[in-house]
Amino acid sequence: MQPSRQPQEPPLLRLARRLQAIAQTGLTYTEGIYDRQRYLELTELAAELMHCSTDLPVIELRELFARQSGYATPKVDVRAAVFQNDQILLVQESEDGLWTLPGGWADVNDAPSEAVRREVREEAGLEVRVTKLAMLLDRSLHPHEPPFPFHVYKLFFLCEPVGGTLQPGLETRAAAFFARHDLPPLSRTRVLPEQIQRLFDHARQPELPTDFD
Repeated sequence: MQPSRQPQEPPLLRLARRLQAIAQTGLTYTEGIYDRQRYLELTELAAELMHCSTDLPVIELRELFARQSGYATPKVDVRAAVFQNDQILLVQESEDGLWTLPGGWADVNDAPSEAVRREVREEAGLEVRVTKLAMLLDRSLHPHEPPFPFHVYKLFFLCEPVGGTLQPGLETRAAAFFARHDLPPLSRTRVLPEQIQRLFDHARQPELPTDFD
């Protein structure tokens, strides 16, 4: 049985995120002009509350929320734990110069394993075989920094290299393998040290069940 976790984010952020989801779903299904106006007001309120929790500009949040449509559901972030000689593959992000597991948002029409293989190919130049879903985590239950405006599920897959050439991609500065206790500075918005340590456990003990939440 998985241990229960408490949210790691400010309560006001979680409230703002919930309001935005209600408003987005309401705007999708309502046919009444007055209800639509009320949902738009909820969207504005969500943006103002989220600004108080994240310091993101209200105008930026308004534009971000305006681009969302359909029933509100969590977004899916896939990450690859590629192991070779008891070392894990990390890539250096061009955006902030910090290191993370290859990965990103899952694309429409990609199966999860296809999405993670594509991310490794694009960010590190390697072809991989996906062997296991090691962890499926709710980002909000873990101390990622900074908080994210939307609810996110993070999928971590164990992978084995089967081809390609190790090299950075368009969004990465470098790609390299690192030992368990010799990790570079990590991008905590994307991956946490304890998550990488747990992935080493999964690599060494393939019989471990998938971690979740």
